[in-house]
Amino acid sequence: MTLGQLSAFVLVARLGSVTGAARALGVSEPAVSQALAALRHHHGDRLLVRTAQGMTLTPAGRRLLPIASRMVELGADADAAVRQASGAAEPLRVAVTSTFAEFVAGPLLEAFATRCGDTVDVSSGLATTEQTAVLVSHRLADAALGPALVEPELESVPVFRCSLVVVGTSGWRTPGDPVTWPWLLGPSGADPDSDVTRLLRQLRVPDERIQVFPNEASAWTAAAGGAGVSVAVEHLVAPLLRRRELAVLPTSATPAPLCWHITTPARQRCSPAAASLRYFLGTPAAMQLMRSPGNGVPPSRFRPPVHVTIWS
Repeated sequence: MTLGQLSAFVLVARLGSVTGAARALGVSEPAVSQALAALRHHHGDRLLVRTAQGMTLTPAGRRLLPIASRMVELGADADAAVRQASGAAEPLRVAVTSTFAEFVAGPLLEAFATRCGDTVDVSSGLATTEQTAVLVSHRLADAALGPALVEPELESVPVFRCSLVVVGTSGWRTPGDPVTWPWLLGPSGADPDSDVTRLLRQLRVPDERIQVFPNEASAWTAAAGGAGVSVAVEHLVAPLLRRRELAVLPTSATPAPLCWHITTPARQRCSPAAASLRYFLGTPAAMQLMRSPGNGVPPSRFRPPVHVTIWS
């Protein structure tokens, strides 16, 4: 039994699927399945069974989960203690949701890493809102940037307030209400807990009217071409609004207030590097980067937020 196997088990149990656990860990689904198989063989119990509702814990699995969660957290504590004793740079693994990753995380975390010098090793990567909560609560990530996360033993601190708007071409005219419009969205449109998805639920937009693109920029480009409408953070889409490639379209639910948060374990469990990042996000330099991040860094250039070797 290894910490990697326990990490895979905890994530599958919390996220309800092997697919979600694999994405959160940054490994393949077969790797997660093999880690689970090894843990099942070790304990002589299936631990998790597939049902219509997803992966469900057996009685033995329910007893194992809190113990496994604590062991994974202790593993993170052990790694941090050894690094500190050896004088190595403190790792800071930051999970970021899609919109934050595409536009803000790159320049923001690069500025923070420069500020810290060689004392902190910063890595970041994409995760859904649900995945970020699980990763941070089990110490598989040190912090998350995106929506507020309501979880026991986690603390979400607001860092930047902005607004969501609906955008389309200035001549966009179509009969009916927004329910009938074609909606062109970035990856946040496939995240059931994202601010964008909550907005669409408020507007009662059915799934069949939604098309998800690989990133926000490509969705905005399609909307600028007249293929439909999109949802955007107003200050991030501002260059296209100024060039009149897109225009803000009024709806009953927009503009909608939005707030970005940093989420970490509660203060007594928060790592020094995560606490430093939380402080940095309140500085004028960080505020300016969140307000005008520039071109950012493509998500493909991010390192994954979680480094778990499940073969160990």
